[in-house]
Amino acid sequence: MQMTTEDRQDRQDRQERPHARTFSTPAYNFAFLDEGSKREIRRKSLKAVAIPGYQVAFASREMPIGRGWGTGGLQLTLSLLGRNDTLKVIDQGNDDSVNAVSIRRLVEATSGIATTEATEEATIIQSRHRIPEEPLTRDQILVLQVPQPEPLRKVEPREEKTRIRHAEMDYSAMWLTLYESIVKWGSITLGADYPVMVHNRYIMAPSPIPRWDTEKLHMSEHLSLFGAGREKKVYAIPPYTNVVPLQFDDYPFTVETFKDAECGHCGSTHTFLDEVKDESTGRTIYQCSDTAYCRRQREGRG
Repeated sequence: MQMTTEDRQDRQDRQERPHARTFSTPAYNFAFLDEGSKREIRRKSLKAVAIPGYQVAFASREMPIGRGWGTGGLQLTLSLLGRNDTLKVIDQGNDDSVNAVSIRRLVEATSGIATTEATEEATIIQSRHRIPEEPLTRDQILVLQVPQPEPLRKVEPREEKTRIRHAEMDYSAMWLTLYESIVKWGSITLGADYPVMVHNRYIMAPSPIPRWDTEKLHMSEHLSLFGAGREKKVYAIPPYTNVVPLQFDDYPFTVETFKDAECGHCGSTHTFLDEVKDESTGRTIYQCSDTAYCRRQREGRG
C-alpha cells in the first residue's frame, strides 16, 4: 500500500519524538468530538450569546461519562478548545475532586492541551457549582455545568408551558413563590441556583452556584456559558451583561455570611468557606472552597 504524504510525515514525527503526545490518533478526533458536532455546538453557543439568558436546544452527544456528571459543560469545553488553550477544571472549587480530575484527564488524553490549577493561567475554566474567587478577565471563558437549566421548573413542570411563559415574559408564578417564602419564613429561603433576571428579559438559572457567586455574573468581563447535557440546553451571559437576582425592594437579595469565621489554612475572611468537621477533635473548622485561591493566599501571592 502506497503511503500518503501525511502518513510519511506522521511516521517521521513519531520517530523523531517517540515519547511526545500527539494531538489526535485514529481512535478519536482532536478533543474527542467530531468536527460536525463541534460546529453544531458552537452555532448554538453563538445563538445563546446573541440572546442572553435564553435556553437554546442542542443535540447533546453521548459522552464517556454519565449524564448528570457534567456532559453539557464538557461538550461546550470540547467544542471551544484550541491547541493553544489552557484548561482548568474545578468541582465546587476543588481542583482535585473525582469529577474534576476525570474530566481533566479525558481532555488531556483526547487533545494533548495544557491544563492548570492556577486560575490566572487558564483560558477556559470548566466548573461545577462555583465561580473562582479570583476575578476572571475578558480573555477567559467560564463554562458551568448545569443539572437543571429551567428556573421555572419549580412552579411549572411542563416544558411547553415554561417556553410559553418565557416567550410572554410571564414570571408571576416565580414572584409568587418568592413572596410565599417571605410570608412563611420571613425571608427568601432559596440558596444555591438563585434565579436571576438577565438583560431585563429572561429569568435564568445560574447553575447551583451559591448566592455568594451570583453577583459575580453581573457586568463581568468574561463570557459565561452554561451547558445541561441531560436537558440538551445551552445558554450564555455575554460580557458586560446586566444580571440581577430576583428580589423585592423591602427584601433585597443577600449572600451567605461567615461571621467571625476564617479559613483554617490561609486565614481568609473574604472568601466563600466550607464548613468541615475535624475528625480527630470533633471541632468545626472552615476552609476556602476555592482550593487554588487558598493555596495562592498561603504562598503570599494573593
